[in-house]
Amino acid sequence: MRDITADMIKELRERTGVGMGKCKEALVLAEGDMEKAIDVLRKAGMSAAVKKEGRETKEGLILVAEDKKHLILAEANAETDFVVQNDRFKHFLHDCVKQALESGKSLSLQELLQEPYYKDKSITLDQYRNLVIQALGENIQLRRIEMISKHPDSSYGTYSHMGGKLVVLVEIAGAKDQEGIAKEIAMHIAAENPEYLRPEEVPPAVLAREEEIARAQVQGKPANVIDKIVAGKVKAYTDQFCLVNQKYIKDNSLTVQQFLDACARKVGQHLSIKCFWRWKVGQ
Repeated sequence: MRDITADMIKELRERTGVGMGKCKEALVLAEGDMEKAIDVLRKAGMSAAVKKEGRETKEGLILVAEDKKHLILAEANAETDFVVQNDRFKHFLHDCVKQALESGKSLSLQELLQEPYYKDKSITLDQYRNLVIQALGENIQLRRIEMISKHPDSSYGTYSHMGGKLVVLVEIAGAKDQEGIAKEIAMHIAAENPEYLRPEEVPPAVLAREEEIARAQVQGKPANVIDKIVAGKVKAYTDQFCLVNQKYIKDNSLTVQQFLDACARKVGQHLSIKCFWRWKVGQ
Protein backbone atom coordinates (compact mmCIF):
# COMPACT_ATOMS: atom_id res chain seq x y z
CA MET A 1 0.00 0.00 0.00
CA ARG A 2 1.17 3.53 -0.75
CA ASP A 3 2.16 5.70 2.19
CA ILE A 4 -0.61 8.17 3.02
CA THR A 5 0.97 11.61 2.93
CA ALA A 6 -0.28 14.94 4.23
CA ASP A 7 -0.44 16.23 0.65
CA MET A 8 -2.73 13.36 -0.35
CA ILE A 9 -5.04 14.07 2.59
CA LYS A 10 -5.08 17.77 1.74
CA GLU A 11 -5.90 17.07 -1.93
CA LEU A 12 -8.77 14.76 -0.97
CA ARG A 13 -10.14 17.39 1.43
CA GLU A 14 -9.99 20.06 -1.30
CA ARG A 15 -11.77 17.80 -3.78
CA THR A 16 -14.52 16.64 -1.42
CA GLY A 17 -14.89 19.18 1.42
CA VAL A 18 -14.70 16.36 3.98
CA GLY A 19 -12.64 16.72 7.21
CA MET A 20 -8.99 15.74 7.34
CA GLY A 21 -9.53 12.77 9.68
CA LYS A 22 -12.20 11.17 7.49
CA CYS A 23 -10.09 11.82 4.39
CA LYS A 24 -7.18 9.96 5.97
CA GLU A 25 -9.45 7.04 6.89
CA ALA A 26 -10.80 6.89 3.33
CA LEU A 27 -7.31 6.91 1.83
CA VAL A 28 -6.27 4.09 4.16
CA LEU A 29 -9.30 2.01 3.13
CA ALA A 30 -8.58 2.78 -0.54
CA GLU A 31 -4.90 1.87 -0.12
CA GLY A 32 -3.83 5.30 -1.31
CA ASP A 33 -5.95 5.37 -4.48
CA MET A 34 -7.46 8.89 -4.72
CA GLU A 35 -10.45 8.00 -6.91
CA LYS A 36 -11.33 4.98 -4.76
CA ALA A 37 -11.07 7.15 -1.64
CA ILE A 38 -13.57 9.58 -3.18
CA ASP A 39 -15.94 6.66 -3.79
CA VAL A 40 -15.51 5.55 -0.16
CA LEU A 41 -16.57 9.00 1.05
CA ARG A 42 -19.47 9.24 -1.37
CA LYS A 43 -20.77 5.80 -0.44
CA ALA A 44 -20.70 6.88 3.19
CA GLY A 45 -22.73 9.95 2.26
CA MET A 46 -19.99 12.32 3.41
CA SER A 47 -19.31 13.88 0.03
CA ALA A 48 -22.42 15.07 -1.78
CA ALA A 49 -20.46 16.58 -4.65
CA VAL A 50 -16.90 16.07 -5.80
CA LYS A 51 -15.14 18.82 -7.65
CA LYS A 52 -14.50 17.59 -11.16
CA GLU A 53 -11.75 20.01 -11.97
CA GLY A 54 -8.21 19.75 -10.65
CA ARG A 55 -6.40 22.76 -9.35
CA GLU A 56 -4.76 25.02 -11.89
CA THR A 57 -1.03 24.38 -12.07
CA LYS A 58 0.02 26.95 -14.67
CA GLU A 59 -0.64 30.56 -15.55
CA GLY A 60 -1.77 31.28 -19.07
CA LEU A 61 -4.31 32.54 -21.55
CA ILE A 62 -6.70 30.93 -24.01
CA LEU A 63 -7.60 32.58 -27.30
CA VAL A 64 -10.17 31.82 -29.97
CA ALA A 65 -9.99 33.32 -33.45
CA GLU A 66 -11.50 32.59 -36.84
CA ASP A 67 -11.51 33.17 -40.56
CA LYS A 68 -14.11 32.16 -43.15
CA LYS A 69 -13.28 28.45 -43.01
CA HIS A 70 -11.89 27.71 -39.57
CA LEU A 71 -11.88 28.51 -35.87
CA ILE A 72 -8.77 28.13 -33.74
CA LEU A 73 -8.59 27.49 -30.00
CA ALA A 74 -5.14 27.90 -28.44
CA GLU A 75 -3.62 28.00 -24.95
CA ALA A 76 -0.20 29.39 -24.04
CA ASN A 77 1.37 29.23 -20.58
CA ALA A 78 4.00 31.09 -18.61
CA GLU A 79 5.36 30.82 -15.08
CA THR A 80 3.64 33.89 -13.60
CA ASP A 81 0.51 35.89 -14.28
CA PHE A 82 2.71 38.98 -14.45
CA VAL A 83 4.25 37.64 -17.68
CA VAL A 84 0.89 36.37 -18.96
CA GLN A 85 -0.45 39.94 -18.81
CA ASN A 86 2.58 41.27 -20.70
CA ASP A 87 1.78 42.50 -24.21
CA ARG A 88 4.64 40.50 -25.70
CA PHE A 89 3.23 37.27 -24.30
CA LYS A 90 -0.21 38.16 -25.66
CA HIS A 91 1.28 38.95 -29.07
CA PHE A 92 2.99 35.54 -29.03
CA LEU A 93 -0.35 33.79 -28.49
CA HIS A 94 -2.04 35.89 -31.19
CA ASP A 95 0.79 35.06 -33.59
CA CYS A 96 0.43 31.33 -32.87
CA VAL A 97 -3.27 31.50 -33.71
CA LYS A 98 -2.57 33.57 -36.81
CA GLN A 99 0.07 31.03 -37.85
CA ALA A 100 -2.47 28.21 -37.54
CA LEU A 101 -5.04 30.10 -39.61
CA GLU A 102 -2.41 30.95 -42.22
CA SER A 103 -1.53 27.26 -42.59
CA GLY A 104 -5.14 26.46 -43.53
CA LYS A 105 -4.77 22.88 -42.34
CA SER A 106 -4.97 20.95 -39.10
CA LEU A 107 -1.47 20.48 -37.68
CA SER A 108 -0.24 18.84 -34.52
CA LEU A 109 1.33 21.12 -31.93
CA GLN A 110 4.83 20.01 -32.89
CA GLU A 111 4.13 20.37 -36.60
CA LEU A 112 2.87 23.90 -36.09
CA LEU A 113 5.91 24.91 -34.04
CA GLN A 114 8.20 23.76 -36.86
CA GLU A 115 6.36 25.86 -39.47
CA PRO A 116 8.24 28.94 -40.77
CA TYR A 117 7.10 31.94 -38.71
CA TYR A 118 4.77 33.92 -40.96
CA LYS A 119 6.29 37.29 -39.97
CA ASP A 120 9.89 36.13 -40.47
CA LYS A 121 10.27 32.97 -42.52
CA SER A 122 13.95 32.69 -41.69
CA ILE A 123 12.96 31.22 -38.30
CA THR A 124 10.39 28.67 -37.15
CA LEU A 125 7.51 29.44 -34.82
CA ASP A 126 9.38 27.56 -32.10
CA GLN A 127 12.48 29.71 -32.61
CA TYR A 128 10.26 32.77 -32.31
CA ARG A 129 8.95 31.31 -29.03
CA ASN A 130 12.54 31.06 -27.77
CA LEU A 131 13.11 34.72 -28.60
CA VAL A 132 10.06 35.61 -26.50
CA ILE A 133 11.45 33.49 -23.64
CA GLN A 134 14.72 35.39 -23.78
CA ALA A 135 12.89 38.71 -23.78
CA LEU A 136 10.53 37.92 -20.87
CA GLY A 137 12.82 35.72 -18.77
CA GLU A 138 10.31 32.91 -18.17
CA ASN A 139 9.58 29.55 -19.69
CA ILE A 140 6.75 29.97 -22.20
CA GLN A 141 4.91 27.10 -23.82
CA LEU A 142 2.23 26.74 -26.46
CA ARG A 143 0.32 24.07 -24.55
CA ARG A 144 -2.46 23.10 -26.97
CA ILE A 145 -4.13 24.23 -30.15
CA GLU A 146 -7.13 22.94 -32.08
CA MET A 147 -8.45 23.82 -35.52
CA ILE A 148 -12.21 23.47 -36.07
CA SER A 149 -13.61 23.42 -39.60
CA LYS A 150 -16.76 25.50 -39.99
CA HIS A 151 -19.90 23.87 -41.32
CA PRO A 152 -21.97 26.04 -43.70
CA ASP A 153 -25.20 25.26 -41.82
CA SER A 154 -23.86 25.86 -38.32
CA SER A 155 -23.56 28.86 -36.01
CA TYR A 156 -20.63 29.32 -33.63
CA GLY A 157 -20.74 31.21 -30.35
CA THR A 158 -17.81 31.98 -28.07
CA TYR A 159 -17.53 33.25 -24.53
CA SER A 160 -14.32 34.30 -22.80
CA HIS A 161 -14.28 34.59 -19.01
CA MET A 162 -11.72 35.78 -16.47
CA GLY A 163 -9.70 37.62 -19.08
CA GLY A 164 -9.09 34.55 -21.21
CA LYS A 165 -8.56 32.04 -18.38
CA LEU A 166 -11.73 30.18 -19.42
CA VAL A 167 -13.06 30.05 -22.98
CA VAL A 168 -16.12 28.22 -24.32
CA LEU A 169 -17.00 27.58 -27.95
CA VAL A 170 -20.37 26.15 -29.02
CA GLU A 171 -21.51 24.85 -32.41
CA ILE A 172 -25.25 24.91 -33.14
CA ALA A 173 -26.40 23.01 -36.21
CA GLY A 174 -29.36 24.08 -38.32
CA ALA A 175 -28.63 27.73 -39.12
CA LYS A 176 -25.62 29.88 -39.94
CA ASP A 177 -26.88 33.16 -38.44
CA GLN A 178 -27.65 32.30 -34.81
CA GLU A 179 -24.36 33.22 -33.13
CA GLY A 180 -26.24 35.03 -30.35
CA ILE A 181 -28.06 31.87 -29.26
CA ALA A 182 -24.80 29.90 -29.40
CA LYS A 183 -23.11 32.52 -27.20
CA GLU A 184 -25.93 32.33 -24.64
CA ILE A 185 -25.36 28.59 -24.35
CA ALA A 186 -21.59 29.14 -24.19
CA MET A 187 -22.12 31.43 -21.18
CA HIS A 188 -24.19 28.71 -19.51
CA ILE A 189 -21.44 26.13 -20.14
CA ALA A 190 -18.83 28.44 -18.64
CA ALA A 191 -20.86 28.62 -15.42
CA GLU A 192 -22.22 25.08 -15.14
CA ASN A 193 -19.35 23.00 -16.58
CA PRO A 194 -21.22 20.07 -18.18
CA GLU A 195 -19.12 16.99 -18.87
CA TYR A 196 -21.29 15.52 -21.63
CA LEU A 197 -23.66 16.84 -24.26
CA ARG A 198 -26.45 14.24 -23.90
CA PRO A 199 -27.20 11.35 -21.48
CA GLU A 200 -26.54 8.75 -24.17
CA GLU A 201 -22.94 9.99 -24.38
CA VAL A 202 -22.18 9.14 -20.73
CA PRO A 203 -19.87 6.08 -20.74
CA PRO A 204 -21.47 2.89 -19.34
CA ALA A 205 -18.66 2.58 -16.78
CA VAL A 206 -19.52 6.02 -15.39
CA LEU A 207 -23.21 5.14 -15.07
CA ALA A 208 -22.30 1.84 -13.43
CA ARG A 209 -20.13 3.65 -10.89
CA GLU A 210 -22.95 6.09 -10.06
CA GLU A 211 -25.40 3.20 -9.66
CA GLU A 212 -22.99 1.38 -7.34
CA ILE A 213 -22.57 4.48 -5.19
CA ALA A 214 -26.33 5.08 -5.11
CA ARG A 215 -27.04 1.48 -4.01
CA ALA A 216 -24.47 1.77 -1.22
CA GLN A 217 -26.32 4.83 0.08
CA VAL A 218 -29.76 3.16 0.32
CA GLN A 219 -29.03 -0.25 1.79
CA GLY A 220 -31.66 -1.81 4.03
CA LYS A 221 -34.72 -0.71 2.05
CA PRO A 222 -37.05 -3.02 0.04
CA ALA A 223 -35.65 -4.02 -3.37
CA ASN A 224 -38.36 -2.26 -5.39
CA VAL A 225 -37.81 0.93 -3.41
CA ILE A 226 -34.06 0.69 -3.85
CA ASP A 227 -34.42 0.32 -7.64
CA LYS A 228 -36.57 3.46 -7.86
CA ILE A 229 -34.22 5.48 -5.67
CA VAL A 230 -31.16 4.32 -7.62
CA ALA A 231 -32.80 5.16 -10.96
CA GLY A 232 -33.65 8.61 -9.59
CA LYS A 233 -30.09 9.21 -8.41
CA VAL A 234 -28.61 8.15 -11.76
CA LYS A 235 -31.04 10.46 -13.55
CA ALA A 236 -30.05 13.27 -11.18
CA TYR A 237 -26.42 12.64 -12.17
CA THR A 238 -27.17 12.90 -15.90
CA ASP A 239 -29.30 16.00 -15.29
CA GLN A 240 -26.37 17.60 -13.50
CA PHE A 241 -23.59 16.75 -15.93
CA CYS A 242 -25.29 16.52 -19.37
CA LEU A 243 -25.67 19.90 -21.04
CA VAL A 244 -29.10 19.45 -22.62
CA ASN A 245 -30.59 18.30 -19.29
CA GLN A 246 -29.09 21.04 -17.12
CA LYS A 247 -31.30 23.81 -15.78
CA TYR A 248 -30.65 26.87 -17.94
CA ILE A 249 -28.70 29.32 -15.82
CA LYS A 250 -30.74 32.37 -16.83
CA ASP A 251 -34.13 30.67 -16.32
CA ASN A 252 -34.12 27.53 -14.18
CA SER A 253 -37.70 26.76 -15.13
CA LEU A 254 -36.21 25.53 -18.42
CA THR A 255 -33.57 22.99 -19.32
CA VAL A 256 -30.95 24.02 -21.85
CA GLN A 257 -32.71 21.86 -24.45
CA GLN A 258 -36.04 23.60 -23.72
CA PHE A 259 -34.35 27.00 -24.01
CA LEU A 260 -32.91 26.02 -27.39
CA ASP A 261 -36.29 24.65 -28.56
CA ALA A 262 -37.94 27.95 -27.63
CA CYS A 263 -35.29 29.86 -29.59
CA ALA A 264 -35.80 27.55 -32.57
CA ARG A 265 -39.54 28.26 -32.60
CA LYS A 266 -38.89 32.01 -32.52
CA VAL A 267 -36.50 31.94 -35.49
CA GLY A 268 -38.47 29.27 -37.38
CA GLN A 269 -35.51 26.92 -37.77
CA HIS A 270 -34.61 23.53 -36.34
CA LEU A 271 -31.61 24.00 -34.05
CA SER A 272 -29.50 21.46 -32.20
CA ILE A 273 -26.26 21.64 -30.21
CA LYS A 274 -23.72 19.71 -32.22
CA CYS A 275 -20.76 20.02 -29.85
CA PHE A 276 -18.97 22.29 -27.40
CA TRP A 277 -15.44 23.02 -26.19
CA ARG A 278 -14.75 24.28 -22.67
CA TRP A 279 -11.11 25.13 -22.09
CA LYS A 280 -9.71 26.32 -18.78
CA VAL A 281 -6.08 27.31 -18.25
CA GLY A 282 -4.04 24.42 -16.87
CA GLN A 283 -6.58 21.67 -17.55
